[in-house]
Amino acid sequence: MAQRRIVIVAGETSGDNLAAGLIAALRARRPELEFAGVAGPRMVAAGCEAWAPAERLAVMGLVEVLRHLPDLVRLRRAIVARVLADPPLAFVGVDAPEFNLSLAARLHARGLATVQYVSPQVWAWRPGRVRRMARILDRVLCLLPFEKRFYDAAGLPATFVGHPLADRLPLKPDRAGARAQLGVPAQATLVAILPGSRRAEVERLAGDFIAAAAWLKAARPAVSFIAPMANPTARTVFEAALARHGAGVPIRVVDGLADRALTAANCALVASGTATLETLLCKRPMVVAYRVSAATYALVEVLRLIKAPFVSQPNLLAGREVVPEFIQRAVEPERLGRALLHWLEAPARVAALEIEFLAIHETLKRGANERAAEAILKLIDRAAPPTAR
Repeated sequence: MAQRRIVIVAGETSGDNLAAGLIAALRARRPELEFAGVAGPRMVAAGCEAWAPAERLAVMGLVEVLRHLPDLVRLRRAIVARVLADPPLAFVGVDAPEFNLSLAARLHARGLATVQYVSPQVWAWRPGRVRRMARILDRVLCLLPFEKRFYDAAGLPATFVGHPLADRLPLKPDRAGARAQLGVPAQATLVAILPGSRRAEVERLAGDFIAAAAWLKAARPAVSFIAPMANPTARTVFEAALARHGAGVPIRVVDGLADRALTAANCALVASGTATLETLLCKRPMVVAYRVSAATYALVEVLRLIKAPFVSQPNLLAGREVVPEFIQRAVEPERLGRALLHWLEAPARVAALEIEFLAIHETLKRGANERAAEAILKLIDRAAPPTAR
């Protein structure tokens, strides 16, 4: 029955994780609720009916989207038709803002309650989107504390809920325990490598990440490496790159276990995205890399779309550069390797960073799943007639 249903559309691994936690929190409060939409494996395990897999929305870059546009348009039409044929209590888009905001516009126009969980980076690029969002959304659920003011100024109700990762990960990481679980000797020098979760992202970064590991291994022969993979696709792409470029580089590839690998590591080489926040919450120094296609980057430069001074969440949250970022052509193996080596040789700087990361962690630890669920239920209850509650 649609009047017990919430439709949730999530994109890729991070959206799947967020939505699964939200579903569990909603179910804890309203056991009768049902869920359906674009879902990843964790959402399905939490009880969400999958109309399509979340991986269909894992498209990175402005130009790259054009190649997938026909499939995305078909998917959007199918979701709209299905939702309007049997209207649910609400529509919740989780991340994937380009796709979800286009859906929200169509559904809000037909009277449905619409929520965006995870703010688009309006503070970083295309800030004019806020005005359109105010017309098509009933609420935005923000993971980062500075995002809410952008929506307050536009008259769009927004709630800072904190981040579920900050709730899940301990304020004080157990490094000895993580090393014991992974079988890493207490005195070993370990570097974690996280090349991303999307196929295109891993394809663009894996070769340089592996070459950076080779450079660092030559400089510090005792160093070892661990590469936790976000999903099977990421592992397939990374291992193919390792076979091509990684002769003699001892990189241990594991499925999942990112928090354990990061906690155990001395430092990390990380693709820009949610993994940089996870690294921060594990209180580890990092080197961040970001690369899109040449065509997308050229378009971004020509149109001057990027407004933020940084791309990584640690630097955005700190309000200054606390970890090095390498963007596009600056992603070179030796530069990445030297930046990692710098962390290995700067224990005082690492100690200061851990203190700063702890303060940020405390700011983000807010009970995000529960706060997000409460905000959605309040919206539903306000929209529904008394007999439907």
